[in-house]
Amino acid sequence: MIEVGKIRFKEPGRLHTFWSEGLGLKPGDACIVKTDLGLKLGEVVVEPHCIALESKCLENMMRAIRRATAEDRKRNEELLKLEEEAFRICEDKIEERELPMKLIGVEATFDKSKILFYFRSETRVDFRELVKDLAHRFRTRIELRQIGVRDEAKIIGGLGCCGRPLCCTTFLREFSPVSIKMAKKQSLALNPTKISGQCGRLMCCIQYEYACYAEAEAEKRGGAGGRGATSKTVHDEDTDEQAGAESTDD
Repeated sequence: MIEVGKIRFKEPGRLHTFWSEGLGLKPGDACIVKTDLGLKLGEVVVEPHCIALESKCLENMMRAIRRATAEDRKRNEELLKLEEEAFRICEDKIEERELPMKLIGVEATFDKSKILFYFRSETRVDFRELVKDLAHRFRTRIELRQIGVRDEAKIIGGLGCCGRPLCCTTFLREFSPVSIKMAKKQSLALNPTKISGQCGRLMCCIQYEYACYAEAEAEKRGGAGGRGATSKTVHDEDTDEQAGAESTDD
């Protein structure tokens, strides 16, 4: 049995699962968590509770190291200022070197050992000189990552047509293929302005109820004895969707 809860690093932001060992964390508490990018300060949203989980599942799960101190909070504020400064300077350097790229976001590790710059570009970009400029300015490791339009929307955030924060910003862990056939099966208006998200691609929520519509249609075709055929029909259609699905990246 281990204690597993939910944590958020930015507001608004996606909730991440983490585990702790007897820290007694409550919602609203700040703690230092070990992630793939190093240590980060986050706020507990869902109180950790004991569940049965295999030890191998912990290998890729974030771990709470300790409660955040006043010094940790102060350092986190300094990091936010550093990220703002890095964003401004990087934009200036991109414009100065006339690089065909759009800066999307900046993220610095808690120990300031690395700064990550996320950018969008329609082509491959030779940013070696830009990296040298940034490394010389900040005296730390610099990493540039090219992302797609969906990841751009995930970082920037915003509100969907439902009036709620974007799914990709709040809870989606990965992007699944979405196709126009899914919208047709649900009798949605095929107006691009109504079924496209902030990223310009088909909205992720179109896939949420697709399986139910596909199963209902399969049962209708199969009749009273169609339960056995339902599974096969839905499986076949899912395969067709994946084959003709819209790419999640550029």
